[in-house]
Amino acid sequence: MKSTGLDAADIRILTALQLHGQLSKSRLAELVNLSPTPCWARLDRLRAAGYIRGFHADLALERIADFTQVIVTVSLQRHRKSDFDRFEALIQTMDEITLCIATGGGMDYVLHVYTPSLAAFQELMDRLLAADVEVDRYMTYIATRRIKSIQPSVGKLIARGAN
Repeated sequence: MKSTGLDAADIRILTALQLHGQLSKSRLAELVNLSPTPCWARLDRLRAAGYIRGFHADLALERIADFTQVIVTVSLQRHRKSDFDRFEALIQTMDEITLCIATGGGMDYVLHVYTPSLAAFQELMDRLLAADVEVDRYMTYIATRRIKSIQPSVGKLIARGAN
């Protein structure tokens, strides 16, 4: 198991934040069964150590705008570090790509793409293919509805890793 330097109280704090988002000092302390001052000191330490990237709202996008969500798998022509670096640098510039995961196996990357329309998605892919990143092939999967979208429970990941 990877040593994180986190104790049970730290895990309770991270779990509470994961479930409830940003909380008041007193509410967080209550949820994790600590007094407010030590709880807040731990939270500051967890932030400073980089365990907390930030707080985000989980928006109901489907109620706000029409959009097309596409999952794309990508394989590059060559597999040198410079090829991966060039592709990943381009992906960082494309706001429509909200998730990019490097994979081992048959495909090199899995992308989650959100665009206002299928035509806008095709324009994005045309830009990607025209760029100097040497895409060998890609497959697209149109997402029709979201069934589940959560992060894994930090408490359960650590508990399972200890076994």
